[in-house]
Amino acid sequence: MKILRILFSLVLSLIVVVCFAPKAWAFCGFYVAKADTKLYNQASQVVIARDRDRTILTMANDYQGDIKDFALVVPVPVVITEEQVNVGDPKIIQRLDAFSAPRLVEYFDSDPCGPLSEYRRIPAPVNTVSGGFRGVTEDQALGVTVEERFSVGEYDIVVLSARESNGLETWLRRNGYRIPRGANRLLRPYIRQNMKFFVAKVNLEEFEEAGYQMLRPLMIAYESPKFMLPIRLGMINSTKEQDLIVYILSPKGQAEITNYRTVKVPSNSELPVFVKEEFTDFYKAMFQTSYEQEGKKVAFLEYAWDMGWCDPCADNPLTPEELKRAGVFWLNSQRGTNVFITRLHVRYSRDKFPEDLMFQETSNRQNFQGRYVLRHPYEGEMDCRAGEEYQRSLNKRFEQEAQTLAKLTGWKMGDIRKKINFTQNHSTPWWRSVWD
Repeated sequence: MKILRILFSLVLSLIVVVCFAPKAWAFCGFYVAKADTKLYNQASQVVIARDRDRTILTMANDYQGDIKDFALVVPVPVVITEEQVNVGDPKIIQRLDAFSAPRLVEYFDSDPCGPLSEYRRIPAPVNTVSGGFRGVTEDQALGVTVEERFSVGEYDIVVLSARESNGLETWLRRNGYRIPRGANRLLRPYIRQNMKFFVAKVNLEEFEEAGYQMLRPLMIAYESPKFMLPIRLGMINSTKEQDLIVYILSPKGQAEITNYRTVKVPSNSELPVFVKEEFTDFYKAMFQTSYEQEGKKVAFLEYAWDMGWCDPCADNPLTPEELKRAGVFWLNSQRGTNVFITRLHVRYSRDKFPEDLMFQETSNRQNFQGRYVLRHPYEGEMDCRAGEEYQRSLNKRFEQEAQTLAKLTGWKMGDIRKKINFTQNHSTPWWRSVWD
Protein backbone atom coordinates (compact mmCIF):
# COMPACT_ATOMS: atom_id res chain seq x y z
CA MET A 1 0.00 0.00 0.00
CA LYS A 2 1.32 3.40 -0.97
CA ILE A 3 1.71 5.80 1.92
CA LEU A 4 2.32 9.52 2.26
CA ARG A 5 5.15 10.41 4.59
CA ILE A 6 7.60 13.18 5.25
CA LEU A 7 10.42 11.28 6.93
CA PHE A 8 14.11 11.70 6.84
CA SER A 9 16.98 9.27 7.82
CA LEU A 10 19.08 7.89 10.70
CA VAL A 11 22.78 7.92 11.24
CA LEU A 12 25.79 6.73 13.24
CA SER A 13 28.88 8.13 15.02
CA LEU A 14 32.41 7.26 16.07
CA ILE A 15 34.59 7.73 19.16
CA VAL A 16 37.49 10.17 19.31
CA VAL A 17 39.92 10.53 22.21
CA VAL A 18 40.19 14.03 23.63
CA CYS A 19 41.66 15.67 26.66
CA PHE A 20 41.19 19.00 28.36
CA ALA A 21 41.52 20.55 31.83
CA PRO A 22 38.87 19.05 34.16
CA LYS A 23 38.16 19.55 37.84
CA ALA A 24 40.43 18.66 40.75
CA TRP A 25 41.69 15.04 40.89
CA ALA A 26 40.72 14.59 37.24
CA PHE A 27 42.92 13.55 34.35
CA CYS A 28 42.56 13.39 30.57
CA GLY A 29 39.08 12.48 29.39
CA PHE A 30 37.77 10.76 26.31
CA TYR A 31 34.38 10.28 24.70
CA VAL A 32 32.86 6.88 25.23
CA ALA A 33 29.40 7.20 23.65
CA LYS A 34 27.17 9.50 21.63
CA ALA A 35 23.46 10.23 21.64
CA ASP A 36 23.20 9.96 17.87
CA THR A 37 20.06 9.17 15.92
CA LYS A 38 20.57 5.41 16.30
CA LEU A 39 18.97 5.83 19.72
CA TYR A 40 15.54 6.25 18.15
CA ASN A 41 13.49 3.74 16.17
CA GLN A 42 12.43 6.42 13.72
CA ALA A 43 14.29 9.72 13.75
CA SER A 44 13.66 11.94 10.74
CA GLN A 45 16.57 14.13 9.69
CA VAL A 46 16.70 17.35 7.71
CA VAL A 47 19.62 19.57 6.77
CA ILE A 48 18.85 23.22 6.03
CA ALA A 49 21.64 25.37 4.60
CA ARG A 50 20.39 28.95 4.47
CA ASP A 51 21.83 32.40 3.76
CA ARG A 52 19.37 35.29 3.50
CA ASP A 53 16.45 34.05 1.33
CA ARG A 54 18.37 31.22 -0.30
CA THR A 55 17.87 27.69 1.02
CA ILE A 56 19.11 24.21 0.19
CA LEU A 57 16.94 21.65 1.96
CA THR A 58 18.17 18.06 2.27
CA MET A 59 15.64 15.37 3.17
CA ALA A 60 17.00 11.93 4.03
CA ASN A 61 14.42 9.19 3.71
CA ASP A 62 14.17 6.45 6.33
CA TYR A 63 11.35 4.76 4.45
CA GLN A 64 10.90 1.11 5.43
CA GLY A 65 8.82 -1.12 3.20
CA ASP A 66 8.43 -2.06 -0.45
CA ILE A 67 10.28 0.60 -2.40
CA LYS A 68 7.54 0.72 -5.05
CA ASP A 69 5.15 2.03 -2.40
CA PHE A 70 7.32 5.03 -1.51
CA ALA A 71 5.73 8.46 -2.01
CA LEU A 72 7.01 11.82 -0.78
CA VAL A 73 4.84 14.95 -0.76
CA VAL A 74 6.48 18.14 0.50
CA PRO A 75 4.90 21.62 0.50
CA VAL A 76 7.38 24.13 -0.96
CA PRO A 77 7.03 27.93 -1.23
CA VAL A 78 7.87 28.18 -4.95
CA VAL A 79 7.80 26.07 -8.12
CA ILE A 80 10.88 23.82 -8.15
CA THR A 81 12.57 23.06 -11.48
CA GLU A 82 14.83 20.18 -12.45
CA GLU A 83 17.98 22.30 -12.06
CA GLN A 84 17.05 22.97 -8.43
CA VAL A 85 16.91 19.30 -7.40
CA ASN A 86 19.81 16.99 -6.71
CA VAL A 87 20.42 13.62 -5.06
CA GLY A 88 22.56 13.92 -1.95
CA ASP A 89 25.10 11.79 -0.12
CA PRO A 90 23.81 10.05 3.05
CA LYS A 91 27.34 10.01 4.47
CA ILE A 92 27.26 13.79 4.82
CA ILE A 93 24.28 13.56 7.16
CA GLN A 94 26.14 10.91 9.11
CA ARG A 95 29.05 13.34 9.44
CA LEU A 96 26.80 16.12 10.67
CA ASP A 97 25.30 13.77 13.24
CA ALA A 98 28.73 12.59 14.40
CA PHE A 99 29.99 16.15 14.80
CA SER A 100 26.97 17.47 16.69
CA ALA A 101 25.60 14.54 18.73
CA PRO A 102 25.38 14.90 22.54
CA ARG A 103 28.16 12.88 24.07
CA LEU A 104 29.39 11.13 27.20
CA VAL A 105 32.91 11.97 28.38
CA GLU A 106 34.87 10.24 31.11
CA TYR A 107 37.81 11.27 33.29
CA PHE A 108 40.02 9.37 35.72
CA ASP A 109 40.95 10.92 39.06
CA SER A 110 44.68 11.27 39.53
CA ASP A 111 46.58 10.32 42.70
CA PRO A 112 45.61 12.87 45.37
CA CYS A 113 48.94 12.15 47.08
CA GLY A 114 50.97 12.83 43.94
CA PRO A 115 52.18 16.16 42.59
CA LEU A 116 49.59 18.40 40.99
CA SER A 117 48.89 17.20 37.48
CA GLU A 118 49.69 19.40 34.55
CA TYR A 119 47.02 19.09 31.96
CA ARG A 120 47.67 19.29 28.27
CA ARG A 121 45.18 19.36 25.44
CA ILE A 122 45.33 16.61 22.79
CA PRO A 123 43.98 17.56 19.35
CA ALA A 124 41.26 15.27 17.97
CA PRO A 125 42.32 13.13 15.86
CA VAL A 126 11.28 10.62 -16.73
CA ASN A 127 9.03 7.66 -16.40
CA THR A 128 5.36 8.05 -15.46
CA VAL A 129 3.97 6.50 -12.32
CA SER A 130 1.91 3.35 -12.51
CA GLY A 131 -1.42 4.09 -14.16
CA GLY A 132 0.02 7.11 -15.97
CA PHE A 133 -0.87 10.78 -15.49
CA ARG A 134 -4.32 11.99 -16.41
CA GLY A 135 -4.96 14.46 -19.17
CA VAL A 136 -4.67 18.23 -18.83
CA THR A 137 -8.43 18.74 -19.07
CA GLU A 138 -9.11 16.39 -16.19
CA ASP A 139 -6.35 18.02 -14.12
CA GLN A 140 -7.91 21.43 -14.72
CA ALA A 141 -11.30 20.09 -13.64
CA LEU A 142 -9.72 19.08 -10.34
CA GLY A 143 -8.02 22.47 -9.95
CA VAL A 144 -4.56 20.89 -10.19
CA THR A 145 -1.73 22.17 -12.40
CA VAL A 146 1.40 20.13 -13.11
CA GLU A 147 4.01 22.90 -12.97
CA GLU A 148 7.05 20.68 -13.56
CA ARG A 149 7.76 17.02 -14.31
CA PHE A 150 11.25 15.48 -14.41
CA SER A 151 13.51 12.70 -13.06
CA VAL A 152 16.58 13.02 -10.85
CA GLY A 153 18.59 9.92 -10.04
CA GLU A 154 16.21 7.21 -8.86
CA TYR A 155 13.31 9.63 -8.34
CA ASP A 156 10.42 10.65 -10.63
CA ILE A 157 9.22 14.08 -9.57
CA VAL A 158 6.25 16.32 -10.27
CA VAL A 159 5.63 19.79 -8.86
CA LEU A 160 1.96 20.65 -8.44
CA SER A 161 -0.18 23.64 -7.62
CA ALA A 162 -3.80 23.32 -6.57
CA ARG A 163 -6.88 25.44 -5.94
CA GLU A 164 -8.53 23.21 -3.35
CA SER A 165 -7.53 20.24 -1.22
CA ASN A 166 -10.22 17.79 -2.32
CA GLY A 167 -9.12 18.17 -5.94
CA LEU A 168 -5.47 17.68 -4.99
CA GLU A 169 -6.26 14.58 -2.95
CA THR A 170 -8.30 13.18 -5.86
CA TRP A 171 -5.47 13.88 -8.30
CA LEU A 172 -2.94 12.10 -6.08
CA ARG A 173 -5.16 9.06 -5.71
CA ARG A 174 -5.97 8.85 -9.43
CA ASN A 175 -2.28 9.01 -10.27
CA GLY A 176 -1.30 6.13 -8.04
CA TYR A 177 -0.68 7.86 -4.69
CA ARG A 178 -2.87 5.97 -2.25
CA ILE A 179 -2.77 8.51 0.54
CA PRO A 180 -4.41 8.12 3.97
CA ARG A 181 -7.90 9.35 4.72
CA GLY A 182 -8.09 12.92 5.98
CA ALA A 183 -5.17 14.13 3.88
CA ASN A 184 -7.23 16.94 2.32
CA ARG A 185 -7.68 18.52 5.76
CA LEU A 186 -3.91 18.85 6.21
CA LEU A 187 -3.33 19.85 2.58
CA ARG A 188 -5.82 22.72 2.84
CA PRO A 189 -3.65 25.21 4.84
CA TYR A 190 -0.79 24.91 2.34
CA ILE A 191 -3.12 25.62 -0.58
CA ARG A 192 -4.43 28.71 1.24
CA GLN A 193 -0.80 29.91 1.52
CA ASN A 194 -0.40 29.39 -2.24
CA MET A 195 2.33 26.84 -1.67
CA LYS A 196 3.31 24.24 -4.25
CA PHE A 197 3.69 20.50 -3.75
CA PHE A 198 6.90 18.62 -4.50
CA VAL A 199 5.89 15.01 -5.16
CA ALA A 200 8.42 12.20 -5.63
CA LYS A 201 8.25 8.49 -6.38
CA VAL A 202 10.95 5.91 -7.00
CA ASN A 203 11.81 5.00 -10.57
CA LEU A 204 12.10 1.25 -9.98
CA GLU A 205 14.13 0.54 -13.13
CA GLU A 206 16.66 3.24 -12.30
CA PHE A 207 16.84 2.15 -8.64
CA GLU A 208 17.42 -1.52 -9.48
CA GLU A 209 19.84 -0.80 -12.33
CA ALA A 210 21.99 1.39 -10.09
CA GLY A 211 22.06 -1.31 -7.39
CA TYR A 212 21.17 1.04 -4.54
CA GLN A 213 20.54 -0.53 -1.14
CA MET A 214 18.55 2.41 0.21
CA LEU A 215 17.03 5.66 -0.99
CA ARG A 216 19.44 8.55 -1.18
CA PRO A 217 18.60 12.01 0.24
CA LEU A 218 16.83 14.55 -1.95
CA MET A 219 18.18 18.10 -2.06
CA ILE A 220 16.04 21.06 -3.11
CA ALA A 221 17.34 24.59 -3.71
CA TYR A 222 14.99 27.58 -3.73
CA GLU A 223 14.66 31.26 -2.84
CA SER A 224 11.92 32.46 -0.52
CA PRO A 225 11.59 34.72 2.51
CA LYS A 226 9.73 31.85 4.18
CA PHE A 227 12.11 30.02 6.50
CA MET A 228 10.04 27.05 7.55
CA LEU A 229 9.81 23.26 7.65
CA PRO A 230 6.46 21.53 7.04
CA ILE A 231 5.86 18.76 9.58
CA ARG A 232 2.06 18.53 9.61
CA LEU A 233 1.77 16.25 6.59
CA GLY A 234 4.10 13.79 8.27
CA MET A 235 1.47 13.29 10.98
CA ILE A 236 -1.11 11.88 8.57
CA ASN A 237 0.20 8.36 9.01
CA SER A 238 0.69 8.33 12.76
CA THR A 239 -0.93 9.52 15.96
CA LYS A 240 2.25 8.70 17.87
CA GLU A 241 5.07 11.04 18.77
CA GLN A 242 7.79 11.44 16.15
CA ASP A 243 11.42 12.50 16.50
CA LEU A 244 12.95 15.03 14.14
CA ILE A 245 16.58 16.17 14.07
CA VAL A 246 17.19 19.41 12.18
CA TYR A 247 20.71 20.56 11.29
CA ILE A 248 20.67 24.24 10.31
CA LEU A 249 23.81 25.60 8.63
CA SER A 250 24.15 29.39 8.52
CA PRO A 251 26.93 31.94 7.93
CA LYS A 252 25.53 34.10 10.73
CA GLY A 253 24.93 32.16 13.95
CA GLN A 254 22.33 30.10 15.77
CA ALA A 255 18.96 29.49 14.16
CA GLU A 256 15.84 29.65 16.29
CA ILE A 257 12.30 28.36 16.07
CA THR A 258 9.97 31.34 16.33
CA ASN A 259 6.58 29.72 16.94
CA TYR A 260 7.62 27.23 19.64
CA ARG A 261 9.91 27.59 22.62
CA THR A 262 13.43 26.21 22.33
CA VAL A 263 15.24 24.99 25.45
CA LYS A 264 18.70 23.51 25.90
CA VAL A 265 18.99 19.86 26.81
CA PRO A 266 20.43 19.38 30.32
CA SER A 267 24.20 19.43 30.01
CA ASN A 268 27.51 19.21 31.92
CA SER A 269 26.03 16.92 34.56
CA GLU A 270 28.28 14.52 36.49
CA LEU A 271 26.82 11.01 36.53
CA PRO A 272 27.66 7.63 38.12
CA VAL A 273 30.24 5.69 36.13
CA PHE A 274 27.85 2.78 35.46
CA VAL A 275 26.05 5.07 33.00
CA LYS A 276 28.90 4.29 30.60
CA GLU A 277 27.26 0.91 29.93
CA GLU A 278 23.74 2.36 29.87
CA PHE A 279 24.18 5.62 27.99
CA THR A 280 21.48 4.81 25.45
CA ASP A 281 18.95 4.14 28.20
CA PHE A 282 20.13 7.22 30.09
CA TYR A 283 19.77 9.64 27.19
CA LYS A 284 16.38 8.30 26.17
CA ALA A 285 15.09 8.60 29.74
CA MET A 286 16.67 12.02 30.24
CA PHE A 287 15.21 13.37 27.00
CA GLN A 288 11.75 11.95 27.74
CA THR A 289 11.80 13.40 31.26
CA SER A 290 12.78 16.85 29.97
CA TYR A 291 10.19 16.58 27.21
CA GLU A 292 7.41 15.83 29.71
CA GLN A 293 8.54 18.54 32.13
CA GLU A 294 8.32 21.09 29.31
CA GLY A 295 4.76 20.07 28.47
CA LYS A 296 5.72 18.15 25.31
CA LYS A 297 5.64 21.32 23.21
CA VAL A 298 9.20 22.62 22.97
CA ALA A 299 12.18 22.08 20.72
CA PHE A 300 15.49 21.10 22.29
CA LEU A 301 18.85 22.58 21.38
CA GLU A 302 21.41 19.74 21.42
CA TYR A 303 24.34 21.52 19.80
CA ALA A 304 25.38 24.97 18.54
CA TRP A 305 28.92 25.61 17.32
CA ASP A 306 31.13 27.26 14.73
CA MET A 307 31.86 24.50 12.20
CA GLY A 308 35.42 25.79 11.71
CA TRP A 309 36.61 24.38 15.05
CA CYS A 310 35.55 22.38 18.08
CA ASP A 311 36.60 22.11 21.71
CA PRO A 312 36.49 19.27 22.47
CA CYS A 313 35.86 17.44 19.21
CA ALA A 314 33.44 14.52 19.11
CA ASP A 315 34.36 14.20 15.43
CA ASN A 316 36.42 16.27 13.05
CA PRO A 317 34.68 19.33 11.59
CA LEU A 318 33.41 18.90 8.04
CA THR A 319 35.84 19.95 5.33
CA PRO A 320 34.89 22.70 2.84
CA GLU A 321 34.17 19.98 0.25
CA GLU A 322 31.91 18.11 2.69
CA LEU A 323 30.13 21.33 3.61
CA LYS A 324 29.36 21.96 -0.06
CA ARG A 325 27.91 18.45 -0.30
CA ALA A 326 25.78 19.32 2.74
CA GLY A 327 24.30 22.23 0.79
CA VAL A 328 26.52 25.11 1.92
CA PHE A 329 26.67 27.37 -1.13
CA TRP A 330 28.27 30.55 0.23
CA LEU A 331 31.83 29.31 0.78
CA ASN A 332 34.60 31.23 -0.98
CA SER A 333 38.18 32.28 -0.30
CA GLN A 334 37.07 35.57 1.27
CA ARG A 335 34.52 34.10 3.69
CA GLY A 336 36.42 30.91 4.55
CA THR A 337 34.57 28.11 6.35
CA ASN A 338 32.06 30.52 7.82
CA VAL A 339 29.43 27.97 8.86
CA PHE A 340 27.59 27.82 12.17
CA ILE A 341 25.66 24.63 12.92
CA THR A 342 22.51 24.46 15.05
CA ARG A 343 21.20 21.01 15.98
CA LEU A 344 17.56 20.99 17.10
CA HIS A 345 15.70 17.91 18.35
CA VAL A 346 11.92 18.09 18.09
CA ARG A 347 9.63 15.38 19.43
CA TYR A 348 6.22 16.25 18.11
CA SER A 349 2.64 15.03 17.95
CA ARG A 350 -0.58 16.30 16.39
CA ASP A 351 -2.00 17.87 19.52
CA LYS A 352 1.19 19.56 20.78
CA PHE A 353 2.53 20.85 17.45
CA PRO A 354 -0.45 22.24 15.51
CA GLU A 355 1.79 24.42 13.30
CA ASP A 356 4.75 23.82 11.00
CA LEU A 357 8.17 24.88 12.27
CA MET A 358 9.07 28.52 11.55
CA PHE A 359 12.73 29.58 11.87
CA GLN A 360 14.84 32.69 11.92
CA GLU A 361 18.57 33.30 11.59
CA THR A 362 20.30 35.17 14.43
CA SER A 363 23.76 36.62 15.01
CA ASN A 364 24.11 34.66 18.26
CA ARG A 365 27.32 32.64 18.01
CA GLN A 366 27.30 31.34 21.59
CA ASN A 367 28.53 27.75 21.72
CA PHE A 368 26.60 24.92 23.38
CA GLN A 369 26.84 21.13 23.52
CA GLY A 370 24.96 18.36 25.29
CA ARG A 371 27.71 16.82 27.42
CA TYR A 372 27.61 14.30 30.30
CA VAL A 373 30.56 13.54 32.57
CA LEU A 374 31.83 10.38 34.27
CA ARG A 375 34.60 10.64 36.88
CA HIS A 376 36.33 7.40 37.85
CA PRO A 377 37.74 7.42 41.40
CA TYR A 378 41.45 6.83 41.93
CA GLU A 379 42.05 3.19 42.90
CA GLY A 380 45.73 3.13 43.86
CA GLU A 381 47.28 3.38 47.33
CA MET A 382 46.90 6.73 49.09
CA ASP A 383 49.13 7.39 52.11
CA CYS A 384 48.66 11.08 52.85
CA ARG A 385 46.18 13.47 54.40
CA ALA A 386 44.94 14.59 51.00
CA GLY A 387 44.21 10.93 50.23
CA GLU A 388 42.15 10.56 53.40
CA GLU A 389 40.18 13.70 52.52
CA TYR A 390 39.69 12.41 49.00
CA GLN A 391 38.33 9.06 50.22
CA ARG A 392 35.92 10.77 52.63
CA SER A 393 34.66 12.98 49.76
CA LEU A 394 33.77 10.04 47.52
CA ASN A 395 30.56 8.95 49.26
CA LYS A 396 29.23 12.50 49.11
CA ARG A 397 30.20 12.69 45.44
CA PHE A 398 28.55 9.35 44.61
CA GLU A 399 25.36 10.44 46.38
CA GLN A 400 25.29 13.72 44.48
CA GLU A 401 25.81 11.88 41.18
CA ALA A 402 22.96 9.51 42.08
CA GLN A 403 20.62 12.39 42.89
CA THR A 404 21.51 14.13 39.64
CA LEU A 405 20.83 10.96 37.65
CA ALA A 406 17.49 10.38 39.41
CA LYS A 407 16.40 13.97 38.74
CA LEU A 408 17.36 13.82 35.05
CA THR A 409 15.81 10.44 34.30
CA GLY A 410 13.15 9.71 36.91
CA TRP A 411 14.97 6.50 37.83
CA LYS A 412 14.55 5.28 41.42
CA MET A 413 17.26 6.26 43.89
CA GLY A 414 17.34 2.77 45.40
CA ASP A 415 18.12 1.18 42.04
CA ILE A 416 20.78 3.79 41.29
CA ARG A 417 22.52 3.30 44.65
CA LYS A 418 22.59 -0.48 44.15
CA LYS A 419 24.28 -0.05 40.77
CA ILE A 420 26.81 2.40 42.21
CA ASN A 421 27.69 -0.01 45.05
CA PHE A 422 27.96 -2.93 42.62
CA THR A 423 30.23 -0.92 40.33
CA GLN A 424 32.52 0.13 43.17
CA ASN A 425 32.73 -3.41 44.58
CA HIS A 426 33.42 -5.07 41.21
CA SER A 427 35.49 -2.44 39.44
CA THR A 428 38.77 -3.23 37.73
CA PRO A 429 41.55 -0.62 37.94
CA TRP A 430 41.50 1.38 34.75
CA TRP A 431 45.14 0.55 33.98
CA ARG A 432 44.76 -3.23 34.45
CA SER A 433 43.98 -3.99 30.80
CA VAL A 434 47.19 -2.22 29.77
CA TRP A 435 49.45 -4.22 32.12
CA ASP A 436 47.66 -7.50 31.43
